[in-house]
Amino acid sequence: MKTRAFTLKYGRGAVSLRLPEGRLLHVLEGRERPALADLPSALREALEHPVDAAPLREIVKPGERVAIAVSDITRGWQRMPETLPPLLDALNEAGVPDERVTILIAVGAHRMNTPEEFQEICGAEVCHRVRVLNHDARDPAQSVPLGKTSRGTPVAVNRIAVEADRLILTGGVIYHYMVGYGGGRKSIMPGICAERTIQASHLWSMDPRPGGGRSRLAQSGITDGNPAHEDMMECASLVPPDFIVNVVPNLAGRICGVFAGNWVSAWRRATRLVDEIYGVEIRERADIVIATAGGYPKDINLYQTTKTMDNAVHAAREGGACVILSECADIREPLEYFRWFDHPSIEEHDRALRAAYTIAGWCALITREYCRQCPTILLTRPENAAFARRAGLIPASTIEEALALARERCGRDDPTYTVLPNGANTLPLAPGAR
Repeated sequence: MKTRAFTLKYGRGAVSLRLPEGRLLHVLEGRERPALADLPSALREALEHPVDAAPLREIVKPGERVAIAVSDITRGWQRMPETLPPLLDALNEAGVPDERVTILIAVGAHRMNTPEEFQEICGAEVCHRVRVLNHDARDPAQSVPLGKTSRGTPVAVNRIAVEADRLILTGGVIYHYMVGYGGGRKSIMPGICAERTIQASHLWSMDPRPGGGRSRLAQSGITDGNPAHEDMMECASLVPPDFIVNVVPNLAGRICGVFAGNWVSAWRRATRLVDEIYGVEIRERADIVIATAGGYPKDINLYQTTKTMDNAVHAAREGGACVILSECADIREPLEYFRWFDHPSIEEHDRALRAAYTIAGWCALITREYCRQCPTILLTRPENAAFARRAGLIPASTIEEALALARERCGRDDPTYTVLPNGANTLPLAPGAR
């Protein structure tokens, strides 16, 4: 039988395998899109011809105080050292000197970033030009209450952002497995909101029924009816932002699109490019789905690997199985995620999460849900086997073992296969889902 060879990223190396070509349904890689040859020039063009907004130079007034929200160190692919200087230059040309500009690192619920990381995020030039500060969600003095959303979320946002004459959002847009897409309003919620706002808003990612687990509308690529996304939008609208600059990466992780203008319209246009690149229709669901998290650092732990599991289950048939390639060199990190598996059942986990919501707890819950929905084999380091079982996964230390376990779980000796070489970002879509 004719076979097809695959080399899939794993840790700092790769795993090779061969699959029968006649049983291969899909290889879901997304669509190629050329990187922008000159990102600063593309940004300047976007600032002059924004989406549903006047050019930035007409929005800001001379001498105004401007706050710019910038993503933290976990979003380094956004290439802010290249995009921030032209943005600051545009503000200078509009009469806003560097000393009137503050960059807020939109840390959200993540850890504080260091001054050294500020330079990595923004670039040394920018750090010398303007003030750069962390937003600390846990410091009540940093945030100003702005009211409540229609769902009752108490909204408190960073004081510097609220009191600035103009607020500009920056960031990148890819699929997000809770609120549909990253970017846009996420620079405000959770980026620069108070901890109580973040926890209350994220709770809308849960099914309203006790024991119901994750909301079925809190999914990648879904915004209409997604309660977590809709609550975020209301949080941001209470500020609201004056302008946005968002970028989209291609399959190689290089920037292929820049969108500037109205904080809703420009972001939505960016989401359409994400759909074009990363949303891939499938003809039918496979018996076995094989997905790689993408190698180091995307597969450094199980917490990061949940994004790949989320995409893979979309391509598996009912009764099928998934094989996830993730070395997980630090499988016990972050510690908070690890500890959520102390709850002996998914039902107890659900109750505890509703009482004290955290993102790590939600990610741990959906890991358990994936394993309940679809037997999931984790190709990982042998020493990770005990924790993998504790999380509900089936550990394997070789690809041959993983495939044998998957065939056993799906109950077919001659199964069909789908492969996701870029499993963290590629979203399988049912026919007609676009």
